[in-house]
Amino acid sequence: MLPAILQTHLEYSAWASRELVAAASRLSAADLTRDFGTADRSVLGTLAHVFGADRIWLARVTGGPVRTVSERDRDLAVLQDEWPELHARWKEWARGLTAESAVEMLSYTDLSGNPWTQPIFEIVLHVVNHGTHHRGQAAGFLRTMGHTPPKLDLIHYYREMAKPLRVAVAPLANH
Repeated sequence: MLPAILQTHLEYSAWASRELVAAASRLSAADLTRDFGTADRSVLGTLAHVFGADRIWLARVTGGPVRTVSERDRDLAVLQDEWPELHARWKEWARGLTAESAVEMLSYTDLSGNPWTQPIFEIVLHVVNHGTHHRGQAAGFLRTMGHTPPKLDLIHYYREMAKPLRVAVAPLANH
């Protein structure tokens, strides 16, 4: 069951990021880059940070080259075009997970040069949690500017994904 749980939560993270990027696309350039005094400063900076982290962690689990966030990543068009592709690569990678591979240890070096070894499932859950944390910040920025952020809660994702199933099953339940 662990691979299915990890796959579902990676899909949730992709869905929530798409929802928030769509909401950000309706902002003016001034609102998109408004400085809120946080580490990543703005809606755009926060989204670029999550995108960059998603890319770094995928490189680590696949053994690819690590690319940190660049100025190019702080462009809404880049996030709209390249983040879905990155999520597709995460999904492809996660399809290969097994109960055994999900608990395998991965050794990597963090951006400060520190070596670490952790099980794959912890890394995947970190990626999802990290994205959730920062999407929450960006959603708060939207609300502060008078915009209604999209519903990004995990339970909302579960409900959204279950709608087609519920519609298909409902007529059967009435018989």
